[in-house]
Amino acid sequence: MNEAPAAVHQHTSPTVSEVGEVLELLQAAWERGRREFGTAPLSAAQTRVLYVIEREPGINLSGLGRSLSAAAPSVTRMCDRLQAAGFLRRAAGAQDRREVELELTEAGAAHLQAIRHRREQALHQAMELMEPEARRALVAGLKALGEAVGAPAPAPARPRSRPEPSSAPGSRAEPSGSPGSSETPDRTRRAG
Repeated sequence: MNEAPAAVHQHTSPTVSEVGEVLELLQAAWERGRREFGTAPLSAAQTRVLYVIEREPGINLSGLGRSLSAAAPSVTRMCDRLQAAGFLRRAAGAQDRREVELELTEAGAAHLQAIRHRREQALHQAMELMEPEARRALVAGLKALGEAVGAPAPAPARPRSRPEPSSAPGSRAEPSGSPGSSETPDRTRRAG
C-alpha cells in the first residue's frame, strides 16, 4: 500500500528536503534550457530518449524501454518521430540482423550539444555568483551524490556467524543453489 505524500514527507529529513528543492529548481532550469533551444523542439521524453541513445549507442528498442521505464509502443512512437525529425537512425544489429539498433545522427548529437551549451552557460552565470569555496563544496557534494545514486543497492544483510552447511558437525550439505546453501540466489538474478 502506498503512503500518502504527507506521510512520506514526515519521514524525510530537512537535509533531504532541501536537496530535493534545489534539484527541482535545477530541473526547471534544465527544462527551460531545453525549451529555449528552438530549431526543432522536442518533448522532455524525446530528449531523454536521445540522451539514453547517446550514452548507449546501438541500444535496441527493448533496452531503451527498460532504461526509460516506458512501454514498447510509446518508445517505438517516440523513435519514429525522432527518426522522422532526423535525430536518430535505426540499423540492423551487428550480432543479429533481425535486431534493430538505435544511433544518434549528426543532427541528434548536435541538438544535444546545443542544449548542453545553453544549460552550461546558465549554470556558469549562476556559479559565478558563488564564492569559490561554495563552488568547490558544490562540486564535491554533487560528485558524491552522483556516486551514491549510481551505486548499486546494498545487498540484504546476511548472518555472518552461520557455518557452512557441509562444515557443521552432523549436518548434511544441501545441493548448490538450494535454500540454506552457500550459493546465493543473486547469481540467477544477474543472469536473467
